Amino acid sequence: MKCGVRLVRSGYEILLWGKQGLILKINTTVSVIVTVLNEGQTLCRLLDSLVAQSRSPDEVVIVDGGSSDDTIQYIRQYQDKLPLKLIVEKGANISRGRNIAIEHASHPIIASTDAGVKLSENWLADLVAPFEDSADETNPHVVAGFFLPDSQTTFEVAMGATVLPRLADINPITFLPSSRSIAFSKTAWQAVGGYPEWLDYCEDLIFDFKLRDKFGIFIFVPQAIAYFQPRGNLKSFFKQYYRYARGDGKADLWRLRHAVRYSTYLFGIPMLFALGKYVSKWWWFIGALIGSYGLFFTPYRRLMGSWHDLHPIQKLKAIYWVPIIRVTGDIAKMIGFPVGWWWRSKHRVGG
Repeated sequence: MKCGVRLVRSGYEILLWGKQGLILKINTTVSVIVTVLNEGQTLCRLLDSLVAQSRSPDEVVIVDGGSSDDTIQYIRQYQDKLPLKLIVEKGANISRGRNIAIEHASHPIIASTDAGVKLSENWLADLVAPFEDSADETNPHVVAGFFLPDSQTTFEVAMGATVLPRLADINPITFLPSSRSIAFSKTAWQAVGGYPEWLDYCEDLIFDFKLRDKFGIFIFVPQAIAYFQPRGNLKSFFKQYYRYARGDGKADLWRLRHAVRYSTYLFGIPMLFALGKYVSKWWWFIGALIGSYGLFFTPYRRLMGSWHDLHPIQKLKAIYWVPIIRVTGDIAKMIGFPVGWWWRSKHRVGG
């Protein structure tokens, strides 16, 4: 096997030729981007895991949206451990922050993550590998990582089981990654116009849609995991899912899903109640059976696969929390979606 080296804009390109021609190209330097706002209590998890990466980032670009806590002080403590570039833009939402970070990134590959997560040791190496292992004509534009809950309490275990997919639930062909674990070329970001700055939530889904429409199916690397802690109480969970659904309304996403939810709660359940009262009480039994299966089967299946470290009493508590979390999330979505839709009807928004 022969080896050739040539200098290119982003560094050194190492080419290896075998009998089949070019079989490996290594020409990747990568900028990790993060947006933060008042993350002083959670940021160290991310920065420590970046320091511990088996493949060190060539650059870490952090955009602070105007934190009023000690976030910036924590970031500066890592200046000797990471190749940090800190940018402060007060009032920048997460989309604007990501676009600013990418604009200032020095390298051709962008790996995006979020404050508060803990990255697997090989996260960056796994995300970057497809860019390094491809010949010119098959270079990927987007690599999707994965995310898993890092639950600390019984409530968080139930939360993760209720709202978060497991790897077995994922279809790699249709999977749309969160921007807490994704890598893409800077040219791909430019080609689709970046993150939609008119959106404060669900912005990564719109970005994913634009990338998929432009470049096709993403490469899925499920071992590139970002671990994050689910919401720890119903109040913060309700607020989170209200905002997610408001973002759905603003972006005009998932109309059918929201329609099914409204139909279930506003028509299906009252209809079953009326049938049970005026026709036969068997309708209540049938409705409870069908409704429980539709709403809770998947969360309980996930729960039973993730509660191995819980004591029996904790398992009972988790079983109790699942339906409460599910219904709370549905109510939050039903309130949030029309708020977002109303906002959309009053504004001219980008695609």
